[in-house]
Amino acid sequence: MKNLKLTGDEYDALEFIRRGARSDRVNACVGRNAKRLSGLKLVQYAKSGNLALTAQGTELLFLRRCVQALRALEADPAAPVDEDVVQFLSRKSHIAARAEGGFELTARGRESLADIAAQE
Repeated sequence: MKNLKLTGDEYDALEFIRRGARSDRVNACVGRNAKRLSGLKLVQYAKSGNLALTAQGTELLFLRRCVQALRALEADPAAPVDEDVVQFLSRKSHIAARAEGGFELTARGRESLADIAAQE
């Protein structure tokens, strides 16, 4: 999954599928990207024709949220971060709680962020 290069539009389509559609019709963003995302095994068609995220798609969106949280905390240690992302990044020793509130990046977190930036 590390080698997947998705566009912002494709990430938006995955997020829309994750949230679930309010109707049977998909929006234009999902329509444009469904075939490629299905080919990458990030989404799958149900028997009813609806799209659903696969385990890989869910993991990819979670990892994207983790990277976005690391970037936000690098810029502002008081940036809001989702609780599940905080638990994961803390367990992996990428962030540490600050006494005055918020979180700071550890050396390991900075290394990971530098690796991610180098790959892009």
